[in-house]
Amino acid sequence: MRFANKRVLVTGAASGIGRATALQLASEGAHVFVADVNAAGLNETAAMATGEVTALTYDATDLTSCRALVAAAGQGGLDILCNIAGLLDWGPTLDFDEDRFERLIAVNLTSVFALCRAALPLLITSGGNIVNMASTAGVQGTPYSIGYAASKHGLVGLTKSLAVEFAARGVRVNAVCPGHVKTPMTNRPPPEGEVDWPLMMRNAPKLPDGICEPEDIAEMVAYLASDQARKITGALFTVDGGQLAG
Repeated sequence: MRFANKRVLVTGAASGIGRATALQLASEGAHVFVADVNAAGLNETAAMATGEVTALTYDATDLTSCRALVAAAGQGGLDILCNIAGLLDWGPTLDFDEDRFERLIAVNLTSVFALCRAALPLLITSGGNIVNMASTAGVQGTPYSIGYAASKHGLVGLTKSLAVEFAARGVRVNAVCPGHVKTPMTNRPPPEGEVDWPLMMRNAPKLPDGICEPEDIAEMVAYLASDQARKITGALFTVDGGQLAG
């Protein structure tokens, strides 16, 4: 029960990694506030939980909604913020217009900044921490993923910068960098246009059955959010089946 009496906000909790993380933390004693734009998915997550879960809807593209989410979840204080909500969109760069690029930045980076900024006063009071969901695309160049990679590289910079600025105030900030994970977001048809698939697959997982399950990532989030990681901040933890090993 690593999270007994802890109040945790998990975004992107209607499915995938966010849902798995919420269920993991709730099973270990946390009161988890699950957030997403998908109300039906949140209700499914809440019904699956074995612990205390409160569902809150918000829109990651609306910064007022992001701030209101933190205010609602933080009414009784906040110990942990898990920024897991994200958007994946990819395709040949010459076909990828500015609107698609800006939407990725808005959802994957700007909304996370807004949530962190709103939550930090609460986390300073509680001595809490933040776990962000980056990606292997945040630590290497990724073909056909210009907007996604840019947003996740930005999230890596945000994570490290917050960790340095707020370490002396007792707030830890870390990020998980998953490789390919079996989630609704990733299980979609490939984009239209010419794609060099050997180039795309140059960093395929090395382990047998190396594609991750959401629970594999949730376990790392739970570790970083727990007191077991009390000496860890500004760190990136890759969970990718050896995707970036070489």
